[in-house]
Amino acid sequence: MAFTQLTSKMVRADVAPGRPLFSQRGAMLAYTGQVTFTPSITGGQGGIGSMIGRRVANEATPLMTVEGSGSVMFGHGGHHAHVIELTGETLHVESDRLLAFEGGLRQGTMFMGSQGGVMGVIRGQVTGQGLFTTTLSGSGAVAVLAHGGVFELPIRPGAAVHVDPQAYVAHRGEVRNRLSAAVGWRELVGRGSGETFQLELTGEGAVYVQASEEKL
Repeated sequence: MAFTQLTSKMVRADVAPGRPLFSQRGAMLAYTGQVTFTPSITGGQGGIGSMIGRRVANEATPLMTVEGSGSVMFGHGGHHAHVIELTGETLHVESDRLLAFEGGLRQGTMFMGSQGGVMGVIRGQVTGQGLFTTTLSGSGAVAVLAHGGVFELPIRPGAAVHVDPQAYVAHRGEVRNRLSAAVGWRELVGRGSGETFQLELTGEGAVYVQASEEKL
């Protein structure tokens, strides 16, 4: 794994020749060795096409390419950092929650409306994902950001997991998710409770939940 958890809010990445990393711009705290940092033209989020779509929706998060030989310490905004190890799975996570990730992972962008139509778009707005979400697939490590720390909750076949949309951080694996109302639509009028909606996840994988309902 390229990442080592140093504190609850800081990770260290080991950089080697031929093994680039991507990170949020401005997330480098310190480094040792011969390391270079270059703005990523495509944003590291699935190429030019997906970058344009994100920028139109004002959802692009600038990234930089990290290359060379040495160690880099990453952190951002005082948020908690959590390292996720992928072993051939796909991780769905909003781009502004990506602290850093290994360059060997395949990057993509998914339109939220492709999962559930209008309800998928609504789900994106409620969870803070917006109209698009980032996908990272393959084997490698990803460091994500969250408020108040992260808990990994397994998702197993035949047993749905329900998450407060505001506490949702990311999910990985073969997981289907949909937004559902915790109460009847008539009862929603005049209510502002965060428990009005629930995010239901089914399949096999894991969901990452933060100990806060605060968005980044």
